[in-house]
Amino acid sequence: MQARMQDIWKSYRSLPTWVQIWVALILVPVNAAAFFLLDTWLGVATAIAAIFVVLTNAPIMWVCRGMSRLMSVPHLFAWIPLQILIPIRLAEMVGSRPVSDAEWAFGIALFVINGISLVFDVIDSFRWLRGEREVPGLE
Repeated sequence: MQARMQDIWKSYRSLPTWVQIWVALILVPVNAAAFFLLDTWLGVATAIAAIFVVLTNAPIMWVCRGMSRLMSVPHLFAWIPLQILIPIRLAEMVGSRPVSDAEWAFGIALFVINGISLVFDVIDSFRWLRGEREVPGLE
């Protein structure tokens, strides 16, 4: 188990520095912020999507022993519906309460950050489907 965890860490650390920063300091924190906004419609929707991503990516990471491009596929199933729902919520077409300032700011940040993430996810999913199955740091 310890060797597998070391492989996963080694794989993460072998990613370009900007990717490590993107994941650890931008993508994960923005999505994790949902758990501080569970009193909002968008907080709950994002928390559900984030839990789905963790529950699908953790086994992929474990089996592949690192950061496989396959991890991008579940993001498509989580972020695309969320990207559709964010503007609908911000327009107050769903939810029973008005959008608060905090939910509005969160929604805009989430829409931008996950939108950028989706660009990378589409590319990585396509590359994985085309056979690029190597795991960074384990070649």
